[in-house]
Parts: sequence; C-alpha cells; structure tokens
Amino acid sequence: MHPVLRNILAVFTGFVAGSIVNMSLIMMSSSIIAPPPGADFTTSEGLKASMHLMEPRHFIFPFLAHALGTLIGAFVTAKIAVHSKMRLAYSIGMLFLIGGVVNVFMLPSPLWFTLTDLLLAYIPMAYIGGRMAIKKQQ
Repeated sequence: MHPVLRNILAVFTGFVAGSIVNMSLIMMSSSIIAPPPGADFTTSEGLKASMHLMEPRHFIFPFLAHALGTLIGAFVTAKIAVHSKMRLAYSIGMLFLIGGVVNVFMLPSPLWFTLTDLLLAYIPMAYIGGRMAIKKQQ
C-alpha cells in the first residue's frame, strides 16, 4: 500500500478506535456512577439542565473517556502509520481536542473540569499513545 494512503488510513482508523473507546466509557459511566437524583443524562438538554447537580465524581468517566479515547486513537494511528508517527498521533490529539472545545461550548462544565480536561486529556495522551506505539515497535 502507498505510504500516504496508509497514513490516511492510520488516522481514520485511530480516530474511529478512539471514538469507540470514548463512547463506550460514556455509555457505561451512569451504570457505574449513578447520576444525581432527578438528573436526566439521556439527552443533551437533560444533561445541560442537570449539570449543576453533578459532583466531582460524576466527571471521572467523562475525563477517562476523553483521555483514554485519545490515548488509544493515537496509539492505533502511530502503530499503523508508515512515517511521521508522532505527528500523526498528535493529529489525533488535535482532532479530539477540537471535539473537547466544542463540547465545552455545548455543555458548560465547571472551570476546574474544563481546564483539567482540555489541558490533560488530549495532547499529553496523544504524546503517550504515540510513544507507546513507537516503543512497542522497536
């Protein structure tokens, strides 16, 4: 396969893999940490209306979903890519970071979570995922 084509496939596959991890963790979060009484997490309107009821423990799974989704996405991308592995892993981090920024505007969250999420869940995890893939291949 042509290297450029393979690198495009690597980014696409990494993005899909990371998105699956992200959504899987989000979907199972309410079965592990119960939503606050009266909160409706089934719709974005319900989630937005319930945000003031959420405690710090309710933000654990969203952070893990964002961080592990990015980590797995970057790992898969760097594993499949032919060259520029770290640059492509960072591209996954940027894609997920853009999604995180959009999420902040759609679902306002506490400042401490917004900062933690945007600063730690995306670019650092893309770095770690890329490095893990490169190290595993050596």
